[in-house]
Amino acid sequence: MMAQTKASAKPVAKENSMWWMYLPAVLLVTIFIAYPFFNGVRISFTDWDGFSQTSNFVGLDQYVRMFTDPTTWTVVRNTLFYGIGSTILQNAIGLGYALLLNKSIKMRTVTRTIVYLPVIVSPLIMGYIFYLFFAFQNGALNDGLMFFGFDPVNALGNTTWNPVIIMLVNVYQFVGIAMIIYLAGLQSISKDYYEAANIDGASPWQQFRNITLPLLAPSITINVVLNVIGGLKLFDVIVALTGGGPGNASQSSSTFMYSLYFSRQDAGYAATQGVLIAIIILILSLLALWYFKRKEIEA
Repeated sequence: MMAQTKASAKPVAKENSMWWMYLPAVLLVTIFIAYPFFNGVRISFTDWDGFSQTSNFVGLDQYVRMFTDPTTWTVVRNTLFYGIGSTILQNAIGLGYALLLNKSIKMRTVTRTIVYLPVIVSPLIMGYIFYLFFAFQNGALNDGLMFFGFDPVNALGNTTWNPVIIMLVNVYQFVGIAMIIYLAGLQSISKDYYEAANIDGASPWQQFRNITLPLLAPSITINVVLNVIGGLKLFDVIVALTGGGPGNASQSSSTFMYSLYFSRQDAGYAATQGVLIAIIILILSLLALWYFKRKEIEA
């Protein structure tokens, strides 16, 4: 009887000791994520300027101001465009690269390195590199156009095109991450499935639709969630290319919050905008995770 009690006590003690292993992670999340978020929510109910020692409680005034501010909807539209547009293109192009590099082709390693190389460059530096390409004066694009007798274009000053340029630069820089994740997923698929499909006379498209895509569901889930979060938080590239202008035409939520806090000294309103984008990121991320996790189970 005593022996049984001691034997049953050992797993319980071991299980309890494992909780101490989670403590560092819990502390980090609490200090750097949970506390700043809830403090930001608190600030959103004040008129704090970001620098003074005192602030006044204003209730829901900042939220009323946010939802009646036309700039808010421009910023939200841009943020969703950057997030969703980047997600679609990064996944489509990344999967295409992965399918190509999964085959035995010449210079496969070099191609993979070239595609992934922009990832290791700072997004701010990448933005300045493309600014030198698209700049109206002395930009490489306009120099090329004028060389062939065309008029220069103000691509970054065009309110229709500059959000597209920002999104495409972000896609170019981070498509390598999607490629690597998809490539790892493709290499984990057994060739036996394709051999059986060939015997049954399945076409390449049928093999891709019925074998490759279902078995890539976990990789798709990871990529979509990462791309959505990354695209919705876009900041550095916008600062380097347009600074959010002209006006607020290319502002994302991140750059708009930065401008409100540091340029306009309106920290209370900046915190309110931060709460809005946090809710948007949370909803879209959970929806994407739920949808693609369900596809994994169906596959």
